[in-house]
Amino acid sequence: MQSTLDHAVQGDLAQKLKTKLDNRTAKIGIMGLGYVGLPLALLFSEQKFPVTGFDIDKKKVDTLNTGGSYIYRITKEEIGAARANGFVASADPTKISDMDAIIICVPTPLNEYREPDLTYIKDTAEMIAPHLRAGQLVVLESTTYPGTTEDILIPILERGNKFSLQAADKHKNAKIAADKMIYVAFSPEREDPGNETVARHDIPKVIGSADENGAKLAGAMYNSIFRKVVPVSSAAAAEMTKLLENIYRCVNIALVNELKLLCMKMNINIWEVIDAASTKPFGFHAFYPGPGLGGHCIPVDPFYLSWKAKEYDFQTRFIELAGEINSNMPYHVVNSVASALNKQKKAINGSKVLVLGLAYKKDIDDLRESPSLTIIEELQKVGAEVSYNDPYFPTVGHGRKYNLNMTSTPMDKVKDFDCVLIVTNHSTYDYQKIVNEAKLVVDSRNATGNIKSDKIYHC
Repeated sequence: MQSTLDHAVQGDLAQKLKTKLDNRTAKIGIMGLGYVGLPLALLFSEQKFPVTGFDIDKKKVDTLNTGGSYIYRITKEEIGAARANGFVASADPTKISDMDAIIICVPTPLNEYREPDLTYIKDTAEMIAPHLRAGQLVVLESTTYPGTTEDILIPILERGNKFSLQAADKHKNAKIAADKMIYVAFSPEREDPGNETVARHDIPKVIGSADENGAKLAGAMYNSIFRKVVPVSSAAAAEMTKLLENIYRCVNIALVNELKLLCMKMNINIWEVIDAASTKPFGFHAFYPGPGLGGHCIPVDPFYLSWKAKEYDFQTRFIELAGEINSNMPYHVVNSVASALNKQKKAINGSKVLVLGLAYKKDIDDLRESPSLTIIEELQKVGAEVSYNDPYFPTVGHGRKYNLNMTSTPMDKVKDFDCVLIVTNHSTYDYQKIVNEAKLVVDSRNATGNIKSDKIYHC
């Protein structure tokens, strides 16, 4: 944001902030205390930084300030340890001025037309802008299309700060310009909910900024909590890095989903094929088929780039085809349930179906974009009487794309259903017991792959 502002003044402000970051006295503010923001706040707290977490949800703020947790994988003990280190939660944006670094971790969903919805980023920027002061670092972590940091975030911060840095550029008095000088960078979140094999601080942190000081300060901050920092040449390059990571996964998952459908017609076990291919020590990385994509990244992020590509008259055919294949998988699962019931001479209309697992992947409490929600709604549309079980969700109400208002069914009721549909393969399920008690099991995750039974229908 400094462009041609006085470099000596910039250097002085930047050095003061770097010193604070190096000696762990810099006050860190995290905007958004969800699945990304809260774990990040805990990482900084572990390193003894004074951390304030900001959220507009007062219930979250109150829960954290009383030592509670609303994310399953984050324990009360972790919150308690953070609070002992000085962590507090707040809904008061005026406290932004007390922070030395502000990190934005808010959602970036798609709207109903599958276009980027930057409402949360814009609203957050508008909220913090009036409270910014000279010498602060602002980092955006929310996944978005290349150009967002420089074209959307920075202009809002400039306007809301009641002083145009572009106008200050031309001002002869550099000291006046310095009064509103801040540093901005982008560093994509790489949170992987449920991953127990890689510690958060072992995940390399990519950093890009519009200016040299922003990059250096962001690097100094993240070096304190991550073992490796990976600088790139610009914020746009960092934004594109995150999209590449998730598009790579999206396209490869679509590939194995398509191959699974073909293998089913050819009477070949796709899981056996993937296991065999995985023995190759080079040139192959295993991806696995499933009932559809879920989470905050893979179902959403590729469409950010395909939308942005239109600005350059460029069609992202791989992305669009992968999205089409993956989006159709929930409907394939519903058709498979109907086919499996039909083989037992039962119609899906009126059949009682128990869906196992609402979360978008195993052993987490996250419903975002979960294919289970689509599958339940589609089963209801064709007349099935649908119930669910998920140890992480005793109840489910309504959200951006669903309105279920259901309560989890106890597992001792398995025998009462015409079909048990495995959508999310939680580790807590006893699959052998489920197969023994169920009349019919439709398995979309190969959770019963080692069990031999004519009750099982793989899809």
